[in-house]
Amino acid sequence: MATDQRHPAQGLELAYARVSTTKQSLERQLDALRAAGIPETRIYVDKESGATVERPGLTDLLAYAWAGDTIVVHTLDRLGRNLREVLNLVHDLNEKQIGVRSLADPLPINTADEGMGRIAFLLLALFAEMERTFTAERAAHARAVAEAAGRRIGRPVAHSADKIEYARLLKQQGTSLGQIAAKTGIPKTSLHRYLAEASSAAAPSGDAQ
Repeated sequence: MATDQRHPAQGLELAYARVSTTKQSLERQLDALRAAGIPETRIYVDKESGATVERPGLTDLLAYAWAGDTIVVHTLDRLGRNLREVLNLVHDLNEKQIGVRSLADPLPINTADEGMGRIAFLLLALFAEMERTFTAERAAHARAVAEAAGRRIGRPVAHSADKIEYARLLKQQGTSLGQIAAKTGIPKTSLHRYLAEASSAAAPSGDAQ
């Protein structure tokens, strides 16, 4: 598909269809795009598999599209793997004066439309920002609850406190990191972190009042 390499001066409607697994079918999207009047030569397609996340069809479409064109999709989520990615792409296209229109979203999107289509897109942007805020708040709440219960936040310590203390004592005795790693079984990369944390904890915080 999308074999027409000529680009007339006037704005075109170009289409994009994507499925993310080999079990999904493109036909529903393609039928809707054809029904909307998009010729086969202007329909770009990607069929991703679990082995790749590359989207050469979208890359070719974005390279071909000019200012004044409109990219038509069945639903807006076909343009990206998450809402933030979609919104970023639509924003970039808007900067290049390339519109985006969806056919089957509950609130059909048309960024070239100053009326309801534009409002619908702005609502999506608002929802994405709200979800980002809610996610940050949920993470902060989970940390607060865990700290109140005395649980450690972050990655669990892979090595026991006794081993780390033994490593610290060996370091104080002038033992090399390689020898400490061999004696304790702690990799050098972890040793650097543990010894730095121990040194920071042992450092005086200031003169006593």
